[in-house]
Amino acid sequence: MCATISNRGGDPEQQLTHGLQGEADPAFEGVAEALERQVERSGGGAAVCVYHRGRKVVDVWAGTRDPEGRPWESDTLSMSFSTTKGVMATLIHILADQGKLDYDEPVATYWPEFGRAGKERITVRELLSHRSGLPHIRSIVDHGKRMLDWRYMVAALERTRPSVRPGSRSAYHALTFGWLVGELIRRLTGKPLSQALNDELAEPLGLEGCFIGAPKAVRHRTAHLNPPGAALAEGWMPNTRFTRALTRLNRMAGLPFDPHLMQEALLVPNAGDVLFGREILDAEVPAANGCFTARSLARVYAMLAGGGQLEGVRLMSRERVARAAEVQTKAPDRVLVLPMHWRLGYHSAFSSRGRIDGAYGHFGYGGSGAFVDPRRELAVAMVNNRAGGGPFGDTRIAFLASAALKASHRIRTRSRAAARATITPAQA
Repeated sequence: MCATISNRGGDPEQQLTHGLQGEADPAFEGVAEALERQVERSGGGAAVCVYHRGRKVVDVWAGTRDPEGRPWESDTLSMSFSTTKGVMATLIHILADQGKLDYDEPVATYWPEFGRAGKERITVRELLSHRSGLPHIRSIVDHGKRMLDWRYMVAALERTRPSVRPGSRSAYHALTFGWLVGELIRRLTGKPLSQALNDELAEPLGLEGCFIGAPKAVRHRTAHLNPPGAALAEGWMPNTRFTRALTRLNRMAGLPFDPHLMQEALLVPNAGDVLFGREILDAEVPAANGCFTARSLARVYAMLAGGGQLEGVRLMSRERVARAAEVQTKAPDRVLVLPMHWRLGYHSAFSSRGRIDGAYGHFGYGGSGAFVDPRRELAVAMVNNRAGGGPFGDTRIAFLASAALKASHRIRTRSRAAARATITPAQA
């Protein structure tokens, strides 16, 4: 049973302006407390939702959703940057389970215009595991506003040549992943991306907050993003001269990453103005501008934790979920430096204590994230509006993950102890 939480706190002077709201199973109260502490430190607002063994055990929120100080509500949406990629990958796997694509077929089989300029043999599997050789965006756009124009971005990607040999070591497609996978979905379904997302995932699973961009009908629910201190485009990387020098040094030393490629993948002129502006909500940028509630994200991953079904609704077979979760590469990523253990559209999940064995999902710039731990039948999701950190956010989702793992471990330990206690001497 979940307990209702409302304006918790000790000393009234130390309480949040808009305190913790929602409900949490007593066993998982540590997750709610972790979110409360985070919002107290960072400001802004946030929400977290957790499913365990198919049951919602945490659904809480706190803080404010805009500069005017309006409270975060139960249905508040927040743009979640790269967390969007995990949702897009899930949609692709649903379509694969319907027989609409094969991972080992060339992308050009479904999207003929893609198959030129050295991209003829790139497979869907390579695309989903960031090995299609197309991480670069900086060299194909002249201004961040180009990202708001679907046709321009798709045509630019059709024309471009791979900047990394397809099928080789992964190079994170930080922004290009969205249009590549999104256009593939459009070709497979014959529907606009937002409609395909609604028809194939959001509506069947009963998601009340799962959008690419924010339709005008739900715009009033969308949190205002609080940007980091430095503009996004200028804050991630050093200047070009230093980057080039670092590139030469790393190539001479044989290190596994390429700062120039990192710049190509992550930096777009005036990107900060675009990604933190309100125009972004009118567009479809499916590697970055998914607008979600934590509750909806958690339900997506709870469906994966349930082997493709949740609450009697099956969207994928168990076999399909297992195939989607197979690790495709363990080598260090050329853009992100770290070994991401890419699956088909997901990366390994981590807690504050390191990688979670067997868990996967997608985290995003700004601190949001969602993942599934199949072994524990656990799904965790967090959204917020106080941006920070690097391409995969900061440590907030990691500490929430640790709290959820600790709770599930306690439940498992108690269950084993109770099972042992029920064994009679005769049975022993």
